[in-house]
Amino acid sequence: MGGSSRAVWLLSSRFRLGKLLASRLEINLAKKKRLSAADRRVQLMEVGRGVFASHGYEATSIEEVAQQAGVSKPIVYEHFGAKEGLYAAIVDREMDDLVARMSESISQGTPRERFEAAVLAFMTYAKEEPAGFAVLTRDSPLATARRGLTRVIDDLAQRVGDIFRSEFERAGYNPKVAPIYANALVGMVTQVGQWWAAEGKAFSIDHVARHVAALGWMGLRHLPREPDSPGARLGSKRRG
Repeated sequence: MGGSSRAVWLLSSRFRLGKLLASRLEINLAKKKRLSAADRRVQLMEVGRGVFASHGYEATSIEEVAQQAGVSKPIVYEHFGAKEGLYAAIVDREMDDLVARMSESISQGTPRERFEAAVLAFMTYAKEEPAGFAVLTRDSPLATARRGLTRVIDDLAQRVGDIFRSEFERAGYNPKVAPIYANALVGMVTQVGQWWAAEGKAFSIDHVARHVAALGWMGLRHLPREPDSPGARLGSKRRG
């Protein structure tokens, strides 16, 4: 092999080797970027939560979720089956977070301290997880409606009702009416949380929680054993 031919051969070999190494490097980089199935699922739920919070259920598309996640639509379908499956998984995860916060908040302390802690835990979730709170409180498909805010209210009302029931028994009140007051107070807390998230952020979350808890607890302190019927009071005033 002549000198010039050998030089060409060496250059050609080095070029092929360079291409091979570059190809292997690209493959290795792609492998590093490729997420495990579990990590990909978490990523899709994070992206989906943001899109659902911003657009609502009806206006959200799998195409947009896939685009923002940097994957194809079939990847999203592979993990969740359909848009409703993705939404349900996100709502369930947010619910687990909220319920865990509230369970921890009422695990110890006096009844009043536990009630105040439950209010603060709910409001703090609204502050720290605005996208999750928006998903729970925005529009949802009928099939998964029970997973959203209704489930939040039901679960919280049951827990608060347990606190009230024991206090009613101790104070000589009828414990059977505890769920009435529990649901009324939980509905109030939920509404205030939605108001704060939408337009009340001039107030700190601690400030709002203290006022809500004070209103609820002070009302209970002055609770009559058997409230008069509003209709009966109106009738007696008219007769008088």
